[in-house]
Amino acid sequence: MHDRLSPSRIPSISPLTFSFAVALAALVIVSAGQVAPSPEQLAGGVPRMAQLVGRMIPPNVEPGFLLRVFWRMIETFQIAVVGTAIGVVLSLPFAWLSAKDITPLGPFRHISRILVSLFRTVPDLVWALLFVSAVGLGAVAGTMTIVVDTIGFCGRFFAEAMEDADERPQEALFAIGASRFSVLCGAVLPDALPSLTNTTLFALEKAVRSSVVLGLVGAGGIGQELKVAFDLFQYKNASTIILVIFTIVVLMEFVTDRLRSKVQ
Repeated sequence: MHDRLSPSRIPSISPLTFSFAVALAALVIVSAGQVAPSPEQLAGGVPRMAQLVGRMIPPNVEPGFLLRVFWRMIETFQIAVVGTAIGVVLSLPFAWLSAKDITPLGPFRHISRILVSLFRTVPDLVWALLFVSAVGLGAVAGTMTIVVDTIGFCGRFFAEAMEDADERPQEALFAIGASRFSVLCGAVLPDALPSLTNTTLFALEKAVRSSVVLGLVGAGGIGQELKVAFDLFQYKNASTIILVIFTIVVLMEFVTDRLRSKVQ
C-alpha cells in the first residue's frame, strides 16, 4: 500500500517529450561524429600543440615591442569604452520604444524589438567586416561594431528593466496628466537605474573582450597586432600579446565586479 501511494522518483514524461529527447540525443551523436575530434586527431594534435607552446616561450619582452603592444592595448580599451558609451546612450531610446506598457509606439514596439534582436543576433565579426568595408581598416570600424553590439545587448536588458520597474509611481504620474516621456524620466529610469548600471558594466566587460577579437578582421586594436604575429610566425610576440590580453581582461572583470557589488 505504501509503495502504491508514495510519489514516483522518476517523473512521467509525455510521448512527445520523449520523442523530442530521443531526436535531440540522436542529433548530438550524429553531430559529434561529424565535427568532434577523433582519437587519432587528438593524439597527433597534442604533440604539435606542445611544439607550438615551446616556440612561444619565452615571450618577447623587448622594450620597443612592449611599447607598441601598450599603445595597441590603449587603442583597444578606447574602442571598448567609446563604443560602449555611445551604445548605452543609443540603447535607452531603443529600450523605451521596445518596453511594454510605457512605449509610445503601442503595438508597433515590435519594430524596435526586431531591430535590437538583429543587432544582437548578427555576430561581432560580421558587423566588423561590414564596417571595415564601409569606413576602411582601423579603430573607427571597431568602435562602430561595439556600438551596434552594445545596442543589441543593452537594448534588450534595458527594456526588461523598464518593464519591471515599480508601476505605482508611473500610475501616479499618469494620473496627474504626465506624458510618457515624463513618466520615463520621473519614475521608470530612477527605479531601473541599478539594473541599468549593472547591465552597462556587463556591456563594458563584454566590449573589452570583443574589441580584442575585432582586430583579426582589421578593425583596430591589439587583435590586429596578434594577427600579424601569427601571420609572420612570430610566436614569441604572440605569447606576449596573449598574456597582455589575459591580464587586461582579468583586471576588467575584477573592476566591474567591484563596481557591481557597490551598486547592489
